[in-house]
Amino acid sequence: MSTNRVTARATAFPVSGLLIVIVTEILGAAFLREFLLAEDWRYVVGLLAIFALALVLMQQVPALERRIEDAFDRQKGAAIVLGLMLVLAFPFVLDGNTYAFHLCVIAQLYAVLALALNFQLGSANIPNFATGASYGIGAYASALLALNFDVSFWLALPAAAIVATIFGFLLGLPSMRTRESYLALVTIAFGVVVHQLLNNLEFTGGPNGLVGIPVPELFGHSFASPLTIFGVQLPSQANFYYLSALLVAVAILFASRLHNSRVGLAWNALRADDLAARCQGINTTWYKVLAFAVDAFLAGFAGTIYAFYVGYISPDNFTFLVSVTIMTMVIAGGMDNILGVIVGAFLLTLLPEKLRAFSDYRILFFGVTVIAFLMIRPQGIFPQRLRRY
Repeated sequence: MSTNRVTARATAFPVSGLLIVIVTEILGAAFLREFLLAEDWRYVVGLLAIFALALVLMQQVPALERRIEDAFDRQKGAAIVLGLMLVLAFPFVLDGNTYAFHLCVIAQLYAVLALALNFQLGSANIPNFATGASYGIGAYASALLALNFDVSFWLALPAAAIVATIFGFLLGLPSMRTRESYLALVTIAFGVVVHQLLNNLEFTGGPNGLVGIPVPELFGHSFASPLTIFGVQLPSQANFYYLSALLVAVAILFASRLHNSRVGLAWNALRADDLAARCQGINTTWYKVLAFAVDAFLAGFAGTIYAFYVGYISPDNFTFLVSVTIMTMVIAGGMDNILGVIVGAFLLTLLPEKLRAFSDYRILFFGVTVIAFLMIRPQGIFPQRLRRY
């Protein structure tokens, strides 16, 4: 009798776990759609209040959060498949709103940048305020290749990532002679130097930037043309939506594989205690420089897509404020937590746009909102999880 009950419970749990996964992901997608399409500031504030209440509930009832996490761990395959289906179908429920599509593209690019910085700040506890500079290097490298040498987008994409990675190595090597706040100052200086070079060099267009970056094409289809799928015509931004979504998927796979590898373990050891890691035989210098390179590599990809998406770039697109914003996304979302970083990137990308009704005070309300979320969840929206072996 007792054996039958145990078996029944074991059989029943996957069903309930699958239901939790389905409900959670669909509710998340529905919330994002409403937030993207919301125009009335009162509706936006109401959605933020609902989100805050959900965080309070998870904070006050840890068992609920653990149940959701356990469901996603047990139903990982189903969660991935359903997530991919929702991402592919999401453009069809945006009612052809070009502004919503634009916000989705920018939010996804920032999610990639946040995942890139998470390797350093979240996994290895290395402060880096130069992610915006790597983002700009990737954008300018790809744009210059396209404008001066007629290189296609698909070749400029990996080329720009390689250029950004080289600069990441160049930044990482001298940074190893510094620690903590001094290391942060070195990365700040690097970002300022890159911004000044972009602003003053003639071949980068100076403060006027680069204009007329060609639109990508794939199998004869221009990304400037509307995208038709199953007889439904989507705005031209849908082309870049799917392209940036693909980049986010690659970045998530990249982050997951690295986190579960020896490299991820070494980074976590650096975060816990640099001296103890060295005593255990870990080459701390190499792993720190590698973190700089990986960050720059993904940032270079994001910068290339951004440059070809907007068709015009200038130094003002890659200021120090961009790096600070990306760091805020990682901290607010949850360091060393892939889902948390992505949620933080989307939230902090969309918030300033949705608070435009407050005009000059929108940055104030933006800051107050971020502080409120950090007060509710001090370790981030989705805190760092214990490593499982």
